[in-house]
Amino acid sequence: MLWFHPVLQLIATLVAIYAGYLGMERFLAQHVGIRTQFLWKRHVIMGRIAMLLWTAGMAGGLIFARLQWNVNFITGDHYKNAFGMIPLIVFGMASGVYMDRKKSRRTLLPLLHGSCNLILLIMAFLQVRTGWQVLKDFIL
Repeated sequence: MLWFHPVLQLIATLVAIYAGYLGMERFLAQHVGIRTQFLWKRHVIMGRIAMLLWTAGMAGGLIFARLQWNVNFITGDHYKNAFGMIPLIVFGMASGVYMDRKKSRRTLLPLLHGSCNLILLIMAFLQVRTGWQVLKDFIL
């Protein structure tokens, strides 16, 4: 049962990488002048899926830790980094929903949105590293 959390988070991160790739296409077109096709709806769907899976995975991690070990917050950097991701997920999701619903030419908000989500991806890679340590220390 404890394998559900890391598998879900890995899937979320892979989906987020794809959403980030699609977003990078937009960045290149808007700010570098490289002509690309931006698959807006696919980017929106993949981004939402990634954010929702990350959030569900965080809740699942807390629940599984409580059920398995009868305690939370014993995984050190792993849970601390996860809690640091929460405000970025909120901003990334909120800014994405806002831009999807109110389409117009923008410069600053898409850059903030993309930067926030790039930081989220970096933090997700850190979660893989710290999560592997949790698996070695507590499960394997």
